[in-house]
Amino acid sequence: MKTLDKIPTHKIQRASKLMTTGVKVGGNYLKYYGKKLVNNEHTKEELNESNATDIYDSLKNLKGSALKVAQMLSMEKNIMPRAYVEKFSLAQFQVPPLSAPLVRKTFKKYFGDTPESLYDSFEAESVAAASIGQVHKATKDGKNLAVKIQYPGVAESISSDLAMVKPVAMKMFNIKGKDSDKYFQEVEGKLLEETNYVLEVEQSKAITQACSSISNLRFPEYYEALSNQRIITMDWMEGQHLSEFAKSNTNTEKANKVGQTLWDFYMFQMHQLKRVHADPHPGNFLVDENANLIAIDFGCVKNVPEEFYTPYFELAKPENINNPEVFLEKMYALEILKKEDTPEETKFFSELFYEMLSLFTKPFHSETFDFADETFFGQIAELSNKYSKDTELRKMNGNRGSKHFLYINRTFFGLYNLMNDLGAKVSINNYKNFV
Repeated sequence: MKTLDKIPTHKIQRASKLMTTGVKVGGNYLKYYGKKLVNNEHTKEELNESNATDIYDSLKNLKGSALKVAQMLSMEKNIMPRAYVEKFSLAQFQVPPLSAPLVRKTFKKYFGDTPESLYDSFEAESVAAASIGQVHKATKDGKNLAVKIQYPGVAESISSDLAMVKPVAMKMFNIKGKDSDKYFQEVEGKLLEETNYVLEVEQSKAITQACSSISNLRFPEYYEALSNQRIITMDWMEGQHLSEFAKSNTNTEKANKVGQTLWDFYMFQMHQLKRVHADPHPGNFLVDENANLIAIDFGCVKNVPEEFYTPYFELAKPENINNPEVFLEKMYALEILKKEDTPEETKFFSELFYEMLSLFTKPFHSETFDFADETFFGQIAELSNKYSKDTELRKMNGNRGSKHFLYINRTFFGLYNLMNDLGAKVSINNYKNFV
């Protein structure tokens, strides 16, 4: 794969790159409508593929938060067209890496030395590259190591990148101008945390220690003396990426084992730690030869405040969802309903979220749940499609819910998708065995 000798870091450079991409997308639309005039049955699939390719090709060279947003969107299988999901999913671990000279320059800046001096051996060619950093293999004192290096300028460009993608995001998710800042500030804050590698090492060690009792779960060890604000050194872990395992595995027992471990890991964090790994995409997990799950990235960790946790999980209980008085109380507690809502808005959003929550909380309504159940995921897709076309929803003030929904819902949707990819059947409350 071609390497990058430089990354645009200046606001004007990055904006110019995105504007050029916008011109290409505009051209794709002109081609589409031209073909549509000739053949009315011409579908949008070709348009989506062209746009997805042009947007991704631009973002993969910019890297940073713009590419991170694409990575996040690739997990929205029930919202995004298939072409975007497939193309943007490459941002998880298949983007052009930094060149060797740029890697050496980064080490000189943050360690004052070359990687060859710090490690017994260091492979100049990266083995994986994603939105914020890339990974190299190294050895020291007989240990195989993974060295994660952050791309130059990523942290400094987050605010300006988000300002550029904000109009698109607002349109896509029906976010109105009023009160929208709290959602974008939440995203910006989390992305800034992801660029703080000192914080990531702290989070990694804390969660690793707290979750050490969970069966079939492994973590790398982190080396603080060889880590700093832009470089992390950890154990090299052998295994397949979770997505590769899910595609190639034909053993139901192994699928259930990995799925149960993944589910226990998330439920233990959510319910015991009130602090959760909020980036559940397959590039952050490996599966070893014994079907143990390996968690390798803790850049995005979401703290779950009690005032959100309590009403959120109380609405996972059927007796609360189906009790109109309790249901309304929790809807206000979660900022889904507002005191100033009109009777029309109260009725509309109560019915919408009743339908959504009744479906999305199904896994919690029994002792076991089969995530291979395509009926369940088909219902989610139907519901997403229904409300994406709802003209009434477009008229309403779409800014609904606490800011904490952004990353907690992202966590659960990502987890559900990974569990579905695995086709795993799990015991919902098994995590309690590790308390």
